[in-house]
Amino acid sequence: MWEQPWPQADEAMLESDLYELVCQVNGKVRDRVTASADAGPQELKDLCLAAPNIKAHVDGKEIVKEIVVPGKLVNLVVR
Repeated sequence: MWEQPWPQADEAMLESDLYELVCQVNGKVRDRVTASADAGPQELKDLCLAAPNIKAHVDGKEIVKEIVVPGKLVNLVVR
């Protein structure tokens, strides 16, 4: 029993098609959305803008800067 080989991990099972994207307004986390792993920067920005908590903080304000880090977060700087 103690001479059995160590089990091997299946690399395909460690990857996920979806992840939780953090949406920030002025550097503060306002919402989290589920995003596809292969989504582009524009798709990620659109997902965050559609989130209800983001809409509440962005409506009626000018978006000055958009910071998109694929696989991690979207930060919208508003005035």
